[in-house]
Amino acid sequence: MTKPQMTRSQAKKEAKQKARQERAGEQKAKRHQRLTGQIGLYAALAIILLVAGYWGYGKMTEQHAWTTVPILPSPHVPLGTPHPPYNSDPPTSGPHAPGLARWGVYTEPVPKEMQVHNLEDGGVVIQYSCQDCPDLVKQLTTIAERYDRVILAPYAGLDRKIALTAWGRIDKFDEFDEARIVTFIKAHIGIDHHREGG
Repeated sequence: MTKPQMTRSQAKKEAKQKARQERAGEQKAKRHQRLTGQIGLYAALAIILLVAGYWGYGKMTEQHAWTTVPILPSPHVPLGTPHPPYNSDPPTSGPHAPGLARWGVYTEPVPKEMQVHNLEDGGVVIQYSCQDCPDLVKQLTTIAERYDRVILAPYAGLDRKIALTAWGRIDKFDEFDEARIVTFIKAHIGIDHHREGG
């Protein structure tokens, strides 16, 4: 028995049908690929948003040791000129000298009026009050030298061994705590406050 031969028109129909099926398959594959890409993009965005939300929530609820101090009017006053008292000791805002103290490590106290201007310019001041404590001074120096807008100096009459000050912020404690100091510095360094104090 012989196979019936296809006519040309049947062959054309079958070729067209096969081409249509191939095109439909390709289109289906492209739609599937687009859908997979979109799902992947949405999943990546969702992960980014979750991570950002988690980080933001952590920052909002983060516990910190420092105290916020109300910002005082902060006019420039020549060194030695009488002015209203500061509302914290060491000061965190208020009347200050027109010039800045040099950033870095000091072996003598820095005048309060100069410290305050450095704080207003986004600096952090680390101060200590202890007799014969070279190990503490060395540890504090190691931290202070890592940053370009930090002052380290002794402070007479401090009621705790260590004080950290920034514009409107203060933290005082007795035991060296590198993590606490670095956290304070990173939270406050480099923020210019000239518009806040007047």
